[in-house]
Amino acid sequence: MGLFPFTKKKSIFTEDEMRRIISAIRTSELKTSGEIRVFIEAKNPYVSPMDRAVEVFANLKMEQTDHRNGVLLYIAHKHHEVALFADAGIYEKAGAAFWDAEVIKMIANFRENHLPEGIIQCLLDVGNVLAAAFPYISSEDKNELPDDIVFGKL
Repeated sequence: MGLFPFTKKKSIFTEDEMRRIISAIRTSELKTSGEIRVFIEAKNPYVSPMDRAVEVFANLKMEQTDHRNGVLLYIAHKHHEVALFADAGIYEKAGAAFWDAEVIKMIANFRENHLPEGIIQCLLDVGNVLAAAFPYISSEDKNELPDDIVFGKL
């Protein structure tokens, strides 16, 4: 065994659920210049899930998109906490009521033990809002951020 033994990272999702979540990110981003990321960890080390989402957003350098239209879906699955943090370019265009409603839907999915389905629906809803405000322009658009799910401590 080498100095850094390989161990498979534990996941809260099946391979099919992971594939479907990533597919929802990609499907949403095909219609927009906006960028969507998902960050999942077991427990939120802060009091406010929004405070944690703001920190993760900055750590992932999501504010560096050309149009300031990145959106982070933050989940602390053991705490059943959710936050949607949207950069300045998209937050006001969608309005606070949209973001609040999406969080309420995600929490309802937590309660029903439908986490993957809730994430997918949220990603598609966010994608539709991004597409309306920042439509895809083939001559300009590029995938500015990775589409993978980012996992913190599970």
